[in-house]
Amino acid sequence: MKIFLQALASSVFGVAFFAVLLFVPAGTLNYWQAWVFIAVFMLATLIPSLYLAVRNPAALRRRMKAGPGAETRTSQKLIISGIIAAVVAVLVVSALDHRFGWSQVPTTLVVAGDILVAAGLVAAQWVVIENSYAAATITVETGQTVVTTGLYGIVRHPMYAGTLVMMLGTPLALDSYWALFAVLVALPLLAARILDEESVLRQQLAGYPEYMDKVRYRLVPFLW
Repeated sequence: MKIFLQALASSVFGVAFFAVLLFVPAGTLNYWQAWVFIAVFMLATLIPSLYLAVRNPAALRRRMKAGPGAETRTSQKLIISGIIAAVVAVLVVSALDHRFGWSQVPTTLVVAGDILVAAGLVAAQWVVIENSYAAATITVETGQTVVTTGLYGIVRHPMYAGTLVMMLGTPLALDSYWALFAVLVALPLLAARILDEESVLRQQLAGYPEYMDKVRYRLVPFLW
């Protein structure tokens, strides 16, 4: 029950987080794209979280232990801080773009952006169902094994792949082309996190070097 309530509290915090970063710079509550985005984001994260709270609370606890303070190494604290700053920039720039009309995103692309957000989030959440050791921090636990099936059979870091899809869809969902440039800032940070994580897994997780030979691509099939 405790982890269930924590998941609900996290969802409420998420709504407040998005509301401040979107409606304040937008200068209005009349921003339907933001309302739809928040609804899509909350549903795509809350439903899987509540499922995990019932079926696999240990996996949900690993996912909820997140942020710079949860990391054990300075390099990862800096990387996560940079990624969070980039996400904030995406939201704020999107809201300012909507407010001042720097770009106009057609409704069809707004809907497409929301679909990407939902798909990316669901994929990232599904990874936790496939691999209960998929934590929000870079750690290797006792008893942890390499997962090679499902999304892990396509790319080595499907959770980050889902995150990337979500981030690419966010500016479109929020009626902004200019915020796509803020997404570009996050890409090298995401790559740095992946490379560092692979270094740890290669050294500490039995069977991971063989898995790297089997699944060649880290994030995007046929690209990287």
